[in-house]
Amino acid sequence: MKYILFFITFVLLTACTEKQSDGIDANAVQGAPVVIASNYPLYFFTQKIAGDVIDVRFPEIDGDPAMWAPGGQQSADLQKADLLILNGAGYESWLAFTTLPGGQLLDTTTNVQAMLLPIENEAIHQHGPAGKHSHEGTAFTTWLDPQLAIEQARSIMQGLSQLEPKQAGLFNTNFEELKLQLGQLDQSLAQAFSRLGDQPIIFSHPVYQYLQHRYRINGRSMHWEPEVEPGTKEWIGFGNLLREHPATLMLWEASPIDSVKNKLEQLGVVSMEFNPAGNLPDQGNYFSVMNQNVIRLNLLLSEASEQTK
Repeated sequence: MKYILFFITFVLLTACTEKQSDGIDANAVQGAPVVIASNYPLYFFTQKIAGDVIDVRFPEIDGDPAMWAPGGQQSADLQKADLLILNGAGYESWLAFTTLPGGQLLDTTTNVQAMLLPIENEAIHQHGPAGKHSHEGTAFTTWLDPQLAIEQARSIMQGLSQLEPKQAGLFNTNFEELKLQLGQLDQSLAQAFSRLGDQPIIFSHPVYQYLQHRYRINGRSMHWEPEVEPGTKEWIGFGNLLREHPATLMLWEASPIDSVKNKLEQLGVVSMEFNPAGNLPDQGNYFSVMNQNVIRLNLLLSEASEQTK
């Protein structure tokens, strides 16, 4: 219980602190280089490293940034930016049909290619308004492994230092602070997932590969969306999966609808939201979102432990 209270306190303090520092005063960055990040984690990391000397921006994106493609004005904004911070690992599919100056692109996974995880034999599927898509290729939610996130942040620090050499010392200091926070998050996640041991779990969607790999989770992935009721065929397939992978916990990107949650409970499977933090949160920031994930997991596992006594 002390462990859980510690994390609740940590999240509240982090959220309050970041609420004051996340937004950059327009007056403070007037005339400063413009840097645009392709997803929220990169935007957050860049803000933390840049401080108030860079105009850091994140495009207005409706839906999942991984499925986003820039419109006319957004393409123009990207072309005028001094630097574009990219996730790489196949994340920015829109690059294939958007013309941008090569010198302004910073791929944050260029230096960690050996650590990227391939995805094989993933069929195209369709759930919800996003339409048909496939997860075949390279897993791109790299920021779910804090150690990989550190390396991405390091690339950002180096890119900003090249853009504004006179501020290199500030960028390095801010990076070291961010690195420390990501290391603390890594420890929190490791401690929480270690409580699972080899217990089988199910992921609602194949976006947790780096989380699974980093913390050696015995997991299997479905292709389910939280707002969509699976059909009979999907429920039969789920039952078949449970027979060979007897999970009692299923992690979702967002809380599933009640009908799905209730039916899973009837099958002995508890649903838990584990927000991948890929998009701008309604409140808080990357660290508060991730630490809320840790809190939910610890509370759930503590309740399960109490029930078995």
